[in-house]
Amino acid sequence: MAVSTFKTNPIDLIELLEDCHRGKLQLPDFQRSWVWDEDRIRSLIASISRSFPVGALMSLDTGGEVNLKPRPVEGAPTEAKSATPQSLLLDGQQRMTSLYQVTLRNKVVETVTPKNKKVRRWFYIDIRKALDPMVDREEAIVGVPEDRIMRADFGREVTLDLSAPANEYAALMYPLTEVFDWDRWQDGFDQHWRGDEHEGMRDTFRAFKRQVLENFKSYRVPVISLDRATSKEAVCVVFEKVNTGGKALDAFELVTAMYAAEGHELRKDWYGDDEHKGRHRRFVDTMRPADSEAGIIANVSNTDFLQAISLFYTRQRRREAERAGKAGKELPAVTGNRQALLNLPLSAYKQYEKQVEHGFVQAAKFLHMLHIYRVFDLPYQSQIVPLAAIIADIGEAWEHEANRAKLVQWYWNGVFGELYGSAVESRIARDFMEVPRWLQGGPEPSTVSEVIFRADRLKTMRMRLSAAYKGVNALLMKEGAQDFRSGQKFDHTVFFGENVDIHHIFPQDWCKKQGIKPAIFDSIINKTPLSFRTNRIIGGAAPSEYIAKLEKGDKQTPAIERNRLDDYLRTHLIDPDILRSDDFETFMGYRQMRLLELIEKATGKAAYTGDASEEGVDVAGDADAVEAEMLITT
Repeated sequence: MAVSTFKTNPIDLIELLEDCHRGKLQLPDFQRSWVWDEDRIRSLIASISRSFPVGALMSLDTGGEVNLKPRPVEGAPTEAKSATPQSLLLDGQQRMTSLYQVTLRNKVVETVTPKNKKVRRWFYIDIRKALDPMVDREEAIVGVPEDRIMRADFGREVTLDLSAPANEYAALMYPLTEVFDWDRWQDGFDQHWRGDEHEGMRDTFRAFKRQVLENFKSYRVPVISLDRATSKEAVCVVFEKVNTGGKALDAFELVTAMYAAEGHELRKDWYGDDEHKGRHRRFVDTMRPADSEAGIIANVSNTDFLQAISLFYTRQRRREAERAGKAGKELPAVTGNRQALLNLPLSAYKQYEKQVEHGFVQAAKFLHMLHIYRVFDLPYQSQIVPLAAIIADIGEAWEHEANRAKLVQWYWNGVFGELYGSAVESRIARDFMEVPRWLQGGPEPSTVSEVIFRADRLKTMRMRLSAAYKGVNALLMKEGAQDFRSGQKFDHTVFFGENVDIHHIFPQDWCKKQGIKPAIFDSIINKTPLSFRTNRIIGGAAPSEYIAKLEKGDKQTPAIERNRLDDYLRTHLIDPDILRSDDFETFMGYRQMRLLELIEKATGKAAYTGDASEEGVDVAGDADAVEAEMLITT
């Protein structure tokens, strides 16, 4: 029977805040800075003033397997930094830091306005408004400038002056810094409103104390406490489920905190600082065209990078076990899964980081060689991880013709086998082990041997998001497709200079007028890479019409000889005579056959052309809408 490693306890708010002040409760060092704006602070204070729930907190007891570098909540005194925390706050940083700074710290609060301006504020409760049931409680929470004077008319008119306690008493404005200990403030208030004639004012404060201030002192917060026996994987799952500041935390954040406990700043490695460009920026800039914001590996994530390193480290451990005589189930797995990332020691990270980074950079060059230039056109983001790891492993040998040919074959089998769409961790590990052995004369990797491409799959490739759809486009460019208008091949310069993308051969408008359904004419069989200008010339006309237009030319476009234009069309695996006859059905059959030949050449495998139906059915969707959303235009 599993033993629970957590418990849920309601804890007094004041106790939690005092623990923050003393350093007993701290934050893992990966937690993001306190960034709550003025309106969110007011809303939080208003909820507590009415004893409304503001959500549970989650903490982790220190001293267990998960060793994270701690840091006090922002604004805690110097003594808190030298304290040894008893627990770390995993979820609730923004709420606890806001409450601590506003109430217990007794210093001006740095926050931001709704217009995103940094300001310094003291927070008050308007006693009259707080007691008025017709007034929204948030309206009763007031933030005032650092000098405690509110002004209007561009600073010429003072509308509220709380710069002295007597002014607070007179205006019935209660400082949030006193919500847990109001005796001293009440003594001053009673003295200010002394005398029988002001009994009503003193009664007002007593009512405020009962209805509002008592809520702060009695407020309890549910805290889910993970004990020190909680595993790294369990803590990581918690981070991935918890959403802080709108961004889910992941394994990289936890590894960052564990490395920080050993004195290494992993975040600086990835994001850099004012003086040094981080690895993420280097990846963004790799193979980046001058007029583009990012290169082909810009979306490689920090966990992708750690995953590739983990493949090397776990393989090293497996080899060590083999040398020690272990076999079978005794051998540790080669993997880059989450648990492996959490168990990746800093020494292994330092050992492999440069080698793996070089692998990713070389992977970008490999993808460009295949005419995959933009992240937008990348069939699978996930396949970059094994590609980079394999190249990092074999070094410059990937550039040898025989090795490169096999790598290309492996890559296209992954794309057209559609093997990297989901549940890819085990495949990544297998490819990392199997592909290098194959390059050295071993058996085909499973990604190559298992793939069967179905001929009828071409008909159902309609969505720009499909990996195989993108693969066909890249293959056509790699094989030398030339633009219908200019005759230019789509190398790197032409691709970006001419704004090349995938466009219809038989235009949508023409197909619709002929009663052809989008499910048919939106197939990749009826699409090909073309420049933006050429697609404008094609418009919605029948192929015979736009071909005649291209041959004739105009003021902007020179005429094209018939034979030359036919040669351009053939580079796209289009039969010129069929296209000129506007015979859509014959065109689709002929081009499907030619595209199959192209895919068979890339994968080294014969396509399946039988009539056995594939399991499942295509999900109906608005292909036109998706296509329109995904296309990049000038």
